[in-house]
Amino acid sequence: MKRWTIISVLLIALLAACGGAPAPAGGAVDSAQTTLFANFTTVETESGEFYQIDPPMLAEGLKSKNFFFVNTHIPYEGELEQTDVFIAYDQISFHLDELPPDKSAPIVLYCRSGRMSGIAATELANLGYTNVWDLAGGMVAWKAAGFELIQK
Repeated sequence: MKRWTIISVLLIALLAACGGAPAPAGGAVDSAQTTLFANFTTVETESGEFYQIDPPMLAEGLKSKNFFFVNTHIPYEGELEQTDVFIAYDQISFHLDELPPDKSAPIVLYCRSGRMSGIAATELANLGYTNVWDLAGGMVAWKAAGFELIQK
């Protein structure tokens, strides 16, 4: 456990040394987005953008969860507490009815490593969703940071 604490502290220090999270290109960040997570990285897509957060930021956000939480990994390899729905990353555009109807509602995606949720986040951003968040490193990073992974 001590090793993971040191790694987490080093990761936070590294992120702070990089100047924090950049603002999205083309203007100011929406106030709803800045209140959801304080530190993030903007990822530009073909038709929009989404935001990546690290495990400590997500853990903090889960304390007062005010977002829709989606596991996009297939096949099932675990989950994070408070997950709202499981939608396969490559099927996200066929399951929009399972997401909040408001395209500006906050949606947080995750998978095992971050690859599948990144693909799903890109798809949602390209479809006009404006408040999409992705757990960088996925469940692997979550567990490495010392947080619990649920296995059913």
